[in-house]
Amino acid sequence: MTDGQQHPAQQPTGATPGWAPPPSGGGWHPSGGTATVPPPLVPLVPASAPRRAGRVRLGVAGLLAGALIGGGAGAGVVALTADGGGSAMTAATAQSVVVKDPETATAVTAAAAKAAPSVVTLYVSSGSGSGSGSGVLLSADGYVLTNDHVVTLDSSTEGATIQVRTSDGTLYDATVVGTDPTSDLAVVKLQGADGLTPATFADSDDVQVGDLAVAIGAPLGLSDTVTDGIVSATNRAVATGSTQDDATVIDALQTDAAINPGNSGGALVDAAGEVIGINTAIASVASGVPGQQTQSGNIGVGFAIPSNTAQRIAEEIIATGSATHAVLGVQAQTAASDANSEVGTGAQVVQVQSGGAAAWAGLQAGDVVTAVGDRAVTTSTELTAAVRSRAPGEEVTLTVRRDGRTSTVEVTLGSSDS
Repeated sequence: MTDGQQHPAQQPTGATPGWAPPPSGGGWHPSGGTATVPPPLVPLVPASAPRRAGRVRLGVAGLLAGALIGGGAGAGVVALTADGGGSAMTAATAQSVVVKDPETATAVTAAAAKAAPSVVTLYVSSGSGSGSGSGVLLSADGYVLTNDHVVTLDSSTEGATIQVRTSDGTLYDATVVGTDPTSDLAVVKLQGADGLTPATFADSDDVQVGDLAVAIGAPLGLSDTVTDGIVSATNRAVATGSTQDDATVIDALQTDAAINPGNSGGALVDAAGEVIGINTAIASVASGVPGQQTQSGNIGVGFAIPSNTAQRIAEEIIATGSATHAVLGVQAQTAASDANSEVGTGAQVVQVQSGGAAAWAGLQAGDVVTAVGDRAVTTSTELTAAVRSRAPGEEVTLTVRRDGRTSTVEVTLGSSDS
């Protein structure tokens, strides 16, 4: 029990028309000071639950599905089929991003030309279904970073067959090196690959709101698709999943670059064509029709796992097959000024894990954490995201409210493998 979070499976927000809705989810759920994991943007709604028009919900951006795989949420996307009569997808013809006229090329053109050779399309299939997503080349010999929910078909399988198409059209068989559901990241290895173009990663700590953001991937199965926008926010605490208790929390970069089903695992790059994030989730607006599960595609609110986190996780997976995460060693809930308030005022400690980082630092049940370093914390989700953005063993300063008094506490974060 760490930071009030579980380590759930993921849930994609994109499936072709005719797909079954997910069996579980949640409507708009303000924290009210009681929820263990009150998401700032809510996950999907169960088919039996009423919804209100205009509410926002959040799901994984990723998998464009081609057959029933155990509950992808309908995204209202176009089905790409070979003959119009089946559920199989047609792999879009690979095409390279080429600068044809340097004199009229824009910053987006240059960024795409630099980064596109390092972005790939993944085709994943098992006996129960199939889907596609995107990935980013980590090495010339074919290590690829993508999302966990892409390679596991939304956690419906541990033994899927994976093929990967590079930007020059070459198709490779691939195997899973390791997955990390906590961060929704995975690494696969292409068989027999050599001479590929690995991506260049930027320092995501240097990313600023307003910076150019270019998304490259395979939305709706359309490989080498490029969209652009800006970085809308940094350090955005985002919870994805079907319910509050199985939410995966990421400390995300938010962008208005168009991200749609199939973009998951692909690159979000800066003006220099360097990767600043791995696209993973999108928000959509509920239709307001009871029992209807359809979602729009891009509405200009997408999320990417910052490159610094993605690189660290990828390196650990390649080295050991798994990854570790920083933990505080508490279970927390969102604190509010009163029981009827929907406005969080911090993350209230419910339980402290014996022998954990928080216990060693002297935190107690009832303490309210209001900041991690210089980063304000108003909900338990924000506390989880702030902690997970750090590395195990890192020392952080917590601002804590106890009995009406505020003080700071130095904490050396623990590790999820300890």
